[in-house]
Amino acid sequence: MIQLHRTDSNHKDFIALVKQLDADLAKRDGEDHAFYAQFNKIDMIKYVVIAYENEKAVSCGAIKEYEAATVEVKRMYTLPANRGMGIAGRVLKELENWAAELNYSRCILETGIRQPEAIALYHKSGYCSIPNYGQYAEVTDSRCFEKMLDPS
Repeated sequence: MIQLHRTDSNHKDFIALVKQLDADLAKRDGEDHAFYAQFNKIDMIKYVVIAYENEKAVSCGAIKEYEAATVEVKRMYTLPANRGMGIAGRVLKELENWAAELNYSRCILETGIRQPEAIALYHKSGYCSIPNYGQYAEVTDSRCFEKMLDPS
């Protein structure tokens, strides 16, 4: 039974999952990791969702305001043993619901070409490819996506 919990970036389980995410990304990104890491600080993120299975934190994600009507999805991660079970999709949907409750109308995100599972999740969840934005505009290994949200 998966339970979703809304919290913020100070939650110890979120911090622990993000450490595992960063270790995974360091392997995948290689020498490019330091560039991406600068955009993935978790201090002061107000909106975090953690998924629990039998009281163990197994997945997480976050949103933060990007501009007036837009939030950016950040720090999506699921433990390797819990992948392929739809948990990340549930976390993402809960983040979208929360964003809509907060009167945001659009989610955007960036992921890397070395994360094919993430790209598949976003396509499956209704996200469309967009031109790379902001700090990712000239980064050839980045892929950016957006999804318009239904008003709550």
